[in-house]
Amino acid sequence: MSGFAEHELSCNGFLGGRVQLWQPVRGYRAGVDPVLLAAAVPARAGEKVLELGCGAGQALLCLASRVPGLALTGVELQPPYAALARRNAAANGQTVDVFEADLSAPPEALKQRQFHHVIANPPYYKAGAHSQSSDGGRQVALGEGTPLAEWIATAARRLAPKGYLHMIQRADRLPDMLAACGGGLGSLEVLPLAPRAGRAAELVILRARKGGRADFRLHAPLILHEGTRHERDGESYRAEIRAVLRDGAALPWPGRSGFPAAQT
Repeated sequence: MSGFAEHELSCNGFLGGRVQLWQPVRGYRAGVDPVLLAAAVPARAGEKVLELGCGAGQALLCLASRVPGLALTGVELQPPYAALARRNAAANGQTVDVFEADLSAPPEALKQRQFHHVIANPPYYKAGAHSQSSDGGRQVALGEGTPLAEWIATAARRLAPKGYLHMIQRADRLPDMLAACGGGLGSLEVLPLAPRAGRAAELVILRARKGGRADFRLHAPLILHEGTRHERDGESYRAEIRAVLRDGAALPWPGRSGFPAAQT
């Protein structure tokens, strides 16, 4: 797959312009999901973070904007997106070590490393479960090629003891995620993300800890938008979600010091 020509790219701002991201005009384009994922990670300066399937680097760069001093690494299957991740890192004054590889067969250099945090926003749809796209990059990003269980197994192998995995996925994939966490991941927590009050959660964020022994926790849904239905043009995010998306705030995570409790 060849790289992107300049006319095929646009530069878009995230976190109120704190992060500038080059991405293809057509094909897979980053949305709010990687921003929410990055905001959920309780990383501290000096820690090492790996993103599986880093794409153009949005989640890593949003996390780095909130928590300076992280050592960032990404794995990306598609060379054009890996090149964009490197370009975006440089444009935002960050350094990201990007490996072009299948996450199920990482290079030896990556196998020698362990990380305090692994994050992932895997394809949401099982193979054949979504409409086909004429754009190869979008097709790979949305349609599962590597099984979800392998994403989690790879994360477990790359995590240091007591390290955290954070993964955002469709709510209907939660059984698959939980079933895949038996290999050394525990202290499982699930934060459902519901679009509005009274609506079912469409996405979930899974938090798992390597070697964790705490009981499973299913948190109350975090509501993203005001009201029970869309009533006007423009965005309607709740104040705490708007702070995440526009100001680079941490995601409200129940029970964590400094994180407000999720509200319904």
